[in-house]
Amino acid sequence: MSGHSKWSTIKHAKGIADAKRGQMFTKFIKEISIAAKMGGGDPNTNPRLRTAVLKARAASMPKDNIERAIKKGTGELGAVAYEELVYEGFAPGGVAVLVEVLTDNKNRAAANVRNFFTKNGGSLGATGSVSRMFDRKGVIEMDAEKVSEDEVMEVALEAGADDIVNEDGVITVTTDPNAFDAVVEAIQAKHDAGLSPKQEETPESEKWATLSASVSMVPQMYTDVDADTAKKVVKLIGKLEEDDDVQNVYSNANYPDGFDPDAE
Repeated sequence: MSGHSKWSTIKHAKGIADAKRGQMFTKFIKEISIAAKMGGGDPNTNPRLRTAVLKARAASMPKDNIERAIKKGTGELGAVAYEELVYEGFAPGGVAVLVEVLTDNKNRAAANVRNFFTKNGGSLGATGSVSRMFDRKGVIEMDAEKVSEDEVMEVALEAGADDIVNEDGVITVTTDPNAFDAVVEAIQAKHDAGLSPKQEETPESEKWATLSASVSMVPQMYTDVDADTAKKVVKLIGKLEEDDDVQNVYSNANYPDGFDPDAE
């Protein structure tokens, strides 16, 4: 669930969509629940909930799961009490790292995040030391092997996207946060229009399936790292992302060409 970090490949994106699907759904449930608790259970009148639901739908989260998460947030299925926290720090090589946390135990979350940084060659920073290096933007990723850049450009720009980049087999659409919902909905509409009469996936609907979609923290500038440092950065980010309290991890690492995080 980390933001686009100039290391976005089909393999990486699909790995998030498949291997970590259950973990992703857990995080989506928390995000949807807290949005519903804060602003009510109607996505049409609750922008934050609307965005959370769009993200979950873009990751193919079942409708029943989404509805249960909303009911949990509104109290229909029991109370939910999460705190939102942001931690700022540095990974090896001076790479800036932002960690967004949604937790029911602030002390546990703080201790875990600090330990992850300390044990993996990083350090926590003061408030504002890292966040000033990032801008909040909508980021939508799609499989360039299934849909063409021209097709995405036509739909996304019409809906209000700022930029479309085709890199390493992934088409990345960036938007102003206020335009994110409209762009995701335009892409989702193309996906839904391609479904079979029984609402089953078809080649046309799969073409418009998103690999990821979220309002993310995008670096203003990137920090170049060599292969050895890149492995250390990826290890730290991986440990953070595995923690149940951590919702999102963003970094400004620019990994070297050909870098494979899974290579020994």
